[in-house]
Amino acid sequence: MSAMPSMAPVPAGLDTRAQLSVDNVTLQYKTREQLITATHGVSFAVHQHDRFILLGPSGCGKSSLLKSVAGFLAPAAGEIYLDGRAVREPGPDRMMVFQEFDQLMPWKTVLGNIMFPMQMTRRFPASEVRDRAVRVAAKVGLERFKDAYPHQLSGGMKQRVAIARALAMEPAILLMDEPFAALDALTRRRMQEELLQLWEQAPFTLMFVTHSIDEAILLGSRILVLTPHPGQVRAELDASAFGFAEQGSEGFAALHKRINHMLFGHQETAHE
Repeated sequence: MSAMPSMAPVPAGLDTRAQLSVDNVTLQYKTREQLITATHGVSFAVHQHDRFILLGPSGCGKSSLLKSVAGFLAPAAGEIYLDGRAVREPGPDRMMVFQEFDQLMPWKTVLGNIMFPMQMTRRFPASEVRDRAVRVAAKVGLERFKDAYPHQLSGGMKQRVAIARALAMEPAILLMDEPFAALDALTRRRMQEELLQLWEQAPFTLMFVTHSIDEAILLGSRILVLTPHPGQVRAELDASAFGFAEQGSEGFAALHKRINHMLFGHQETAHE
């Protein structure tokens, strides 16, 4: 079902050119014992076709921020705006890919899994759904496996299905929560390259959570570095200022050193 977000305008002072604005957001959740503050006063803006990375140590609220943008977790304070409208609930304009391989429906084929959100939301004419699913399956290299079931697929292939399912919806923003963390190193690197290739073929807005500095530099055009729990903005870095960050290049090494120093060195705040 489509979201019906509030029409509240983006407040003065925020970047009105941004596709996504996160304004002074504090996120909290309850356990049996206590109220946990995941983030405190976090603000940032994501522009169209950004590859925006949320980077920080475990427990800094990266995944909570992603869930809040998706509409699954309401802020305790602050607001989130997508295309000028306040985010109040989930919607097909924000599709999420998780780390877990069990996010697919085991009784549906690859094609069935890709088609399912389109069928449920009726975002596209019914006559177009199958053709769209076939095209996006081919785009992620699964044309030969479109009739296979999830238990017949490797971990990397399952993640390709999840990515294809999300991209088929043509969301305003694709949200990815450490989607490659459970893969072996070689498969993870291949999936990173394939994600970049998909973006280069047809740029989309990407918001990607990771705790890996290498992955952040490889995938990101902009990187938001968060402090340890509760997460606050430590720095926002424009990766393009360091040149094309090929692994092993001088630009990659310089950016890696800078981020590593922010996360594990002194606590002086920086913003670019």
